[in-house]
Formats: sequence, structure tokens, C-alpha cells
Amino acid sequence: MALTPSTMLALRTTAPDFQLPDTNGKVVSLADFQSQSAIVVMFLCNHCPYVVHLRSGIARFAREYIKLGVGVVGINANDASKYPADSPAKMEAEVKSAGYVFPYLYDEHQLVAKHYRAACTPDFYLFDKTRQLVYRGQFDASRPGNGIPVTGGDLRAALDAVLAGRQVTDQQKPSMGCNIKWKPGNEPDYF
Repeated sequence: MALTPSTMLALRTTAPDFQLPDTNGKVVSLADFQSQSAIVVMFLCNHCPYVVHLRSGIARFAREYIKLGVGVVGINANDASKYPADSPAKMEAEVKSAGYVFPYLYDEHQLVAKHYRAACTPDFYLFDKTRQLVYRGQFDASRPGNGIPVTGGDLRAALDAVLAGRQVTDQQKPSMGCNIKWKPGNEPDYF
């Protein structure tokens, strides 16, 4: 495990499109969320201790905000051949175990992760109604072993601002976690 910060994609970037299968084999795309007031895209995996640390908080966050008309989606881009704990079959089990109520998608070719310039798990992106990036960075300041409670405070503050029609602060902290497990020869230029 290499502790890796998020790359902090430029604010106001338009949400990159995706069309990826969920744990039931259904293809989910960005267009499926067009009626939502905002969308949160999270790069997750099953085995990273940083994701495991946040998973109940992520599940709780998603349940609350989906009820408010926010789209939430998780994407796993890890190389499942080298990290079988992140295989689609294990993702299906993770959805049930973690209580995820959002689509959990598999980015087998890692192209979507590259379009988002995702670097770590977890990595969080919030796009407003016009699908412009208004927040990217940490869920909150909690990390395994630091004793800070998992609240999702940073992401919640940004999303609450969007839902209230307020501007999101540009003062944002990168997420930290395990690096995405790139397939050999597929490492991005920003890695």
C-alpha cells in the first residue's frame, strides 16, 4: 500500500462520461443521473484500509443524500487480476456487506479513472446540476488510526452548499488513500 493523495482535478471541469457495468451487470452511465440535482462520483475498492475505514460513513452519506435527489456512484478501477479482492464478484459481496445503495461500477480498462485523473481510493468528486466540478478531495479528516470520527464533513459541506444554491469554497483538501492498482503498462502520466 502506497499512501497517495488525490490529484485535485481542476475545479469547473465538466464531468467525464462513463458507461460501466454495476455488480448486477447493468451498464450505468453519467446520463442516467441527468435529473439529479448533483452527482457524487467516488473511486473506491474493496480492500484498501482507507476505504474500509470510511465505508459505513460512505453508505450512510449515500442513503441520506440520494433521498435529497443527489446521484451517487462508486467506481472501482483496480486491476482485479493482481488484486482479486477487487473483482466484480467481490464487489457484489461488498455492496451487500457495506450496505451500499448506489451503483458500484467496475472500470476494467481503467479509462474512466484516467479521465477523472483519479489517483487513490477513496477519491471523491462532486459535480453540480450543470455537471461542473465544484468539489474534489477528502470525505473528511478521518484516517485509520487517527482517532478522528468519520463524518463526511468536507464532502457534506460542499454538497449542502450546492443544494442550497451557495458557492462551494475553493479551499479543498486532497483525499488520501491507497494508490489505484494500475495494470502493468497502463499507469497514467500523472501517476
